[in-house]
Amino acid sequence: MDNGTDLPRASINSSQEKSDRKQKRYTVYKVVVKNSNQSWFVLRRYTEFDKLFSTLKKRFPHMALKIPAKRIFGNNFDPDFIKQRSEGLNGFIQTVMSNPELFKLPEVHSFLQLDNPRSEPDFFDIEDHNDRNNKASEMNLGPSGNPLAKPSDFAFQKVLGKGSYGKVLLAKHKSDGKVYAVKVLQKAAILKKKEERHVMAERNVLVKNCSHPFLVGLHYSFQTTEKLYFVLDYVNGGELFFHLQRERCFPEPRARFYTAEIASAIGYLHSLNIIYRDLKPENILLDFEGHIKLTDFGLCKEGMQPEETTNTFCGTPEYLAPEILRKEPYDRTVDWWCLGSVLYEMLYGLPPFYCRDIPIMYDNILHKPVQLRPPASPAACDAMRCMLWKDKASRLGAQRDFEEIKSHKFFESIAWEELDTKCVLVPFRPTVDGPDDLQNFDIEFLEQPVTASVCCDSESRLSVSVMEADDAFLGFSYAPPVPDDFH
Repeated sequence: MDNGTDLPRASINSSQEKSDRKQKRYTVYKVVVKNSNQSWFVLRRYTEFDKLFSTLKKRFPHMALKIPAKRIFGNNFDPDFIKQRSEGLNGFIQTVMSNPELFKLPEVHSFLQLDNPRSEPDFFDIEDHNDRNNKASEMNLGPSGNPLAKPSDFAFQKVLGKGSYGKVLLAKHKSDGKVYAVKVLQKAAILKKKEERHVMAERNVLVKNCSHPFLVGLHYSFQTTEKLYFVLDYVNGGELFFHLQRERCFPEPRARFYTAEIASAIGYLHSLNIIYRDLKPENILLDFEGHIKLTDFGLCKEGMQPEETTNTFCGTPEYLAPEILRKEPYDRTVDWWCLGSVLYEMLYGLPPFYCRDIPIMYDNILHKPVQLRPPASPAACDAMRCMLWKDKASRLGAQRDFEEIKSHKFFESIAWEELDTKCVLVPFRPTVDGPDDLQNFDIEFLEQPVTASVCCDSESRLSVSVMEADDAFLGFSYAPPVPDDFH
């Protein structure tokens, strides 16, 4: 890039409306800059273009530079006006970039972040892929306290689990040695199935989880052009499903303890107007002390007031409530149905209406009475019967939600405040030999190779502080605020 040879290219390809802290609206224009080996963009307001224009006109009054005039009257957010202004600003940028005398000025370098783009917070740089405009590589990102997170920060060691859109891996941060479970999702697969809303719901719920002891917490999230990364608590006591497979069923006191902690977590989500919708033993983890942690919030439904209903058909077949199968509007009581199903499975070894033939199982859920028998106590049987009531309006939890669950006689031995502060004796403590111990995970996953694409930065980094024009994953990237942010 020396005086006109191999000059970078720049163009404006989109705009976006934003609001400041006082909710005053303004428009930003995305200037994409490309050189021989990297690409990034900067977001600039009209006033910034005007300032650069004024500077250049003073330096070079003889040059035919122009930008669209300021608009005194009319609607500044009219699409035709914004399109016309964008075209005019793009013409200005083309003139600047094609003139070596203008291009070499420090004001231009600063405007386009040419000197050190990799250290700046409002850019992304990408490899020279064949399709730079592929939707999977154009993601909106929200503000973050950790803008430079990248895959190579971690040593990815083992595969812990696998899902439809990616994997969960054991990873150790290279700088501080802390161990995390990192969930890595493929953007293309998510977008192909139009599941971006579920991914964003999971991210949003995880951000709110940090204040509850029985929900897996999100440390931060970031993304590359092709993948999304959730950096999560590593909970290494194993899935409840793993322990049920080994032991077949649990003694009632142990099942009651887990059910109470799960109910506390679900009650907390409901207090945030979130329905969980996917409670099952595979999504219930045990930590090294023996307490539960709910994980996988991809099917959560946000913004659900106590009386509100939704009708999306989702969940896991064995645990679907009758109203979901009937495709009727349903509410938060579906979570209490699932809790009754999980309690039943902990006591009897199988879900209450289980059948290998799914249509028959669905018919059982809709029409067959729940079969309750010893060794479950009368109180346990009553709790399961009430949570597995086919009419959601009569189900335990339908009237007073978690408060109604807490007051059932099955839980009369539970000291709820002590439970939430983990000041109770756990009935079972998993065998865990260290912070990165793996013995409670399925060997089927642990033997899978960790692919190189998971941990390299060659597909490059998207800054977490930039708002892209495409809004498929608006606000995905996240880091918790530092204490000063609360002052």
